[in-house]
Amino acid sequence: MTSWSNDPELRVDHLTMRFGGLTAIGDLSFEAGRKQITALIGPNGAGKTTVFNCITGFYKPTEGMITLRHPDGQEFLLERMADFRITQHAKVARTFQNIRLFGGMTVLENLMVAQHNELMRASGFTVAGLLGSRHFKAREHEAVETAKYWLEKIGLTDRADDPAGDLPYGAQRRLEIARAMCTGPRLLCLDEPAAGLNPRESEELNKLLISIRDDHGMAILLIEHDMSVVMGISDHIVVLDYGRKISDGTPSFVKNDPAVIRAYLGVDDEEEAADTPKVATPLTRAEVRQDKISVPPPPVFKLPGEAEAPPARPAGAKPVATSASQAKPAQKAPAKKGAVPAKKTAAKKAAKKGGRK
Repeated sequence: MTSWSNDPELRVDHLTMRFGGLTAIGDLSFEAGRKQITALIGPNGAGKTTVFNCITGFYKPTEGMITLRHPDGQEFLLERMADFRITQHAKVARTFQNIRLFGGMTVLENLMVAQHNELMRASGFTVAGLLGSRHFKAREHEAVETAKYWLEKIGLTDRADDPAGDLPYGAQRRLEIARAMCTGPRLLCLDEPAAGLNPRESEELNKLLISIRDDHGMAILLIEHDMSVVMGISDHIVVLDYGRKISDGTPSFVKNDPAVIRAYLGVDDEEEAADTPKVATPLTRAEVRQDKISVPPPPVFKLPGEAEAPPARPAGAKPVATSASQAKPAQKAPAKKGAVPAKKTAAKKAAKKGGRK
């Protein structure tokens, strides 16, 4: 049994997602281990983001189960929960392919917004906050300290009061991950966090994700096309192609799997022809006429009292007379050369007799 199967944080069983007649995900099963980074990779259109949308409640699966189990043994069936409850109770956080920060708010305020639910409960839904209760002030102080911790973690403490929209692209990516961590998740889902990053920014991202896994015991589910990131930090890789799992294992195993190489790089025409089963082609009309296959004659149907039709003659045979009226008269044998016709001989003999008289 693999390490991610021993104590999985997330278990996906026979997940299927259909959109009308299109099957985006077909019978997918995998586990994401606790305190591990699980990468979900595959060519464009393989269904990776659809899996994320099913896990986080944006889509309701057509079939299958998605089970999240906390360290205390509490289990959540995510396919049965509303999307906001998946975040609030099951503690699942995610980022998106496109950055979705509040660009007009400061960096610190973006991290405070992520703790909005806890602050609202502490404020008694604004009443205690307006009165300035000690419980609300203490909770607000904790929220600010959490935000400061993550600002230091991502190296943006000196830009806490700057608008988030003014940050460089790589810094915005890290801020989005920090905001997701401020919600206190047990499962962190990252959808292409390295998209658009240069090599230096990708290296900083790798260090941040490894720190989140090791220092916070976080289970991370990662969608990524940058193989340097995937192979550098992943403990477990699941490969999808056309909505189905084609490989599942460690980075070294997946990297050398022929099915993965075929999905990413394709195959030669000769290999594809060798793998394609041969199908017998139907014979043409000309081949049937050449007696390559015997074809029984079509059945003949006749009405009551109707004369029986003559049998079909084979190709090339001469027609045979079926009655006396259709028979041709017999031809006379040709006369020999020099022979005198019988009628002329009789006339000559008669002329001689007349002359004698």
